[in-house]
Amino acid sequence: MNILFKRSVQRIILLATSFIIQIAIIIFFLLQYRENFFNFYLGSLALSIAIVFIITNSKSNPSYKIAWIIPVMIFPVFGGLFYLLYGGNKLSTREKLKMAKQNIKMTYSLKQNDEIINKLEKENVYAKNQSEYILNYAKCPVYNNTETTYFKIGEEKYKALLEELKKAKKFIFLEYFIIQEGKMFNSILEILEQKAKEGVDVRLIYDDVGCIVTLPHNYKNILEAKGIKCRVFNPIKPFFTRRLNNRDHRKIVVIDGNVGFTGGINLADEYINEYEKHGYWKDAAIMLKGEAVWNLTIMFLSMWDYIDNIDEDYMKFKPSKNIDYQSNGYVQPFDDSPLINEPIGETVYLNLINKAKEYIYINTPYLIIDNEMATALKIASKSGVDIKIVTPYIPDKKFVHAVTKSYYESFIKDGIEIYEFTPGFMHAKTFVVDDEYAVVGSINLDFRSLYLHYECGVWLYKTDSIKNIKQDYLNTIKKCHKITIQECKNTNALRKFGRLVIRMFAPLL
Repeated sequence: MNILFKRSVQRIILLATSFIIQIAIIIFFLLQYRENFFNFYLGSLALSIAIVFIITNSKSNPSYKIAWIIPVMIFPVFGGLFYLLYGGNKLSTREKLKMAKQNIKMTYSLKQNDEIINKLEKENVYAKNQSEYILNYAKCPVYNNTETTYFKIGEEKYKALLEELKKAKKFIFLEYFIIQEGKMFNSILEILEQKAKEGVDVRLIYDDVGCIVTLPHNYKNILEAKGIKCRVFNPIKPFFTRRLNNRDHRKIVVIDGNVGFTGGINLADEYINEYEKHGYWKDAAIMLKGEAVWNLTIMFLSMWDYIDNIDEDYMKFKPSKNIDYQSNGYVQPFDDSPLINEPIGETVYLNLINKAKEYIYINTPYLIIDNEMATALKIASKSGVDIKIVTPYIPDKKFVHAVTKSYYESFIKDGIEIYEFTPGFMHAKTFVVDDEYAVVGSINLDFRSLYLHYECGVWLYKTDSIKNIKQDYLNTIKKCHKITIQECKNTNALRKFGRLVIRMFAPLL
């Protein structure tokens, strides 16, 4: 563990040094040609004006536009150049073509059963409309022959995951943002290594930025030496570019195409409270058994083939037998990608907010949202919908938590109840609405999750697990501190101003 930590620290120092060298080179050239600084300034100013025009006419979220326009205009010498290097949320043309190819394969491999969607329409046309949006834009069908099991803490998901991994006969797919050696991952790794020896196709994807402080640079080789196929998403390069904006934040496990897991829980010990990082770690996950697992299978394979640049036959991973599961309701796993100009994750949440009649209960580690979602929540509250939002009491990032707190006062004034999870850190990303709908996934209420990252979630309608999600929420509320309007008013003016300034630039965080 100490060796891995030292290697990770060395890697961070190397990358930081690389970044400093890049800045030093720019400064060097400025000093070398300072006699032409006026011409350089005019050129930079023209570039910044052009960049502002491009940003203004882009299809990005207005808050994201403003967050870039302000620094570009305040610092015209470097603003335009900085945006070219690090701004935007798109990959290169070559990478977009690669991903587009995988999206076509996803569309071909995922077919909606018309009987299911027609049955859903007869039960509830509003639910059908929500489901059809996911189908049209995420290309992910809805299913009704799927068991769902909700896990209210990481320890529960961990126990179930070990049991299911041991049953694997054909393949195991894992895709995670963070992996760290310790009790949790080491016990999983032991099973994966054994299954690989038995001939099971074991594959793992991890995000390089997510694992920058938890895994050494060559960890992929260590896993492959154990017979585990491994790919690293968007590896960090010494020269920093805007590609770093796009991360694989998904958490997916697929076992033999019949069992799937997703949610907010990564493979590190704090997620199962094996050690205390930010107090007690509250998280959530969901296990699927049945036909809806096919969506998760295709999500994983499309990402694997995108990284590997290969063309694989997805259908060979589809279970050959149709098993009847004792299940109620409708299940629709979906993904979200920064490569399409459609905020799927945010729209799924907005659809739930706009259709709510009685209540909306939300767990989120961060509350950094745009005006559209903030307005939707306030309108719902003003219309009599009971809205409760739980955020952490002990944050993982104090700077980001300051932005979260900046929303408290205006929300409370409009009737939205805000709670902080006093035992520690709230990392779950869950919505539950009217005893009918729920979403469990990896999608945070922040700009990175909603616009820049690859994410996934499960939309649920009238499944048995929804009552468990609601009950867990009500139990969680009992452990929380309700924020009062007086507490918000007691915050000093300087701190309030600081939070608002930070909030203005939150889309860039």
